[in-house]
Amino acid sequence: MSGNNPPSPVITVRTAAVVVAAGQGMRARQDLPKQFAIWRGKPLIRHSVETLAASGIAPIVVAIPQDSEALARAALDGIVGVRLVSGGRTRQESVLRGLEALAGDAPEEVLIHDAARPVLPVQVIERLRAALALHAAAIPVLPVTDSLAEAQDGMMGRPADRTALRRVQTPQAFRFDAILAAHRGWTGEADAGDDAQVAQAAGLGIALVEGDEALHKLTYASDFAASASPVRIGTGYDVHRLADGEELWLCGVRIEHGQGLSGHSDADVAIHALVDALLGAIGAGDIGLHFPPGDPQWKGASSDRFLAHAARLVAESGYAIGNIDLTIICEAPRIGPHRDSMRARLADLLNIDIAAISVKATTTERLGFTGRKEGIAAQAAACLVRY
Repeated sequence: MSGNNPPSPVITVRTAAVVVAAGQGMRARQDLPKQFAIWRGKPLIRHSVETLAASGIAPIVVAIPQDSEALARAALDGIVGVRLVSGGRTRQESVLRGLEALAGDAPEEVLIHDAARPVLPVQVIERLRAALALHAAAIPVLPVTDSLAEAQDGMMGRPADRTALRRVQTPQAFRFDAILAAHRGWTGEADAGDDAQVAQAAGLGIALVEGDEALHKLTYASDFAASASPVRIGTGYDVHRLADGEELWLCGVRIEHGQGLSGHSDADVAIHALVDALLGAIGAGDIGLHFPPGDPQWKGASSDRFLAHAARLVAESGYAIGNIDLTIICEAPRIGPHRDSMRARLADLLNIDIAAISVKATTTERLGFTGRKEGIAAQAAACLVRY
């Protein structure tokens, strides 16, 4: 594969990598094997392979399922130094095939990584490579923070000493010749849980380095559901003309004024801007798409209905409203006396804390249509947070 990558740091020791991506990942319940499913905007496998390549590690051999070469090439397109091999029946067999594919390159070191751990902090790579200067193998680990106990027939058995236990992660780092020999000599009947077990069975000493919580392994469907951005931002802007004989509604509050806003609905310009901000944050278009102005059913409709619709779509998308910032632009009426009632009304309509709502007002120094008191404008920003 070829393409352009960011400049790589100079590495004096030849370091290669094997990325294991040969499983089916059925527990993740994705339409594709999970390593090719989209996570945070790109195929899961691409995340860690990009990091390895950007760290100057090459070649990178990726062990993939049988008959999935097209998927893999599409997922890894443009990353320099990637090779594909078909995986085996077990993880250990897949790793061995990856190592054999590197044998002709004679790298001095190799990192073996699981594609299901997409976030790969560069600091972990650096700690592993530093440990290889003194040891034949090194693995990243984290302490166990929860209490542990043995299970006996559905009942709690003896408590376990968590101080002596560690959670093991990947990538795991090895001197290449040593781990290749260990895998070639593996005689375990069952599949090895990881490469450290293979190395330990061959008599290699394994150093422990600090891991990272970011190296979380994606296993279940919920891991992919949580891949959406934790925060989303939307903005909205709307304008309505002031006219005689109309009621003036702003933020769901009726305000006594000599003129009101003209529009197909109640023309609440502030709510309309807010609806657009909420819809924009979830990529759901604008208010006109959901409530066409030519549709007679919305003639004179309260904008409360539009806001309730947008709030429902936000919730269905898995987000909650974090905060709202709304600015009303007009020469008159004065917004200050109504600000608290506007905030309270919006908080009630959206079922959120009033502290999460800001309503501000400004003028245009008598410039433009708002300065000439021909209309009122509003702009809104909405921040959504993932459940």
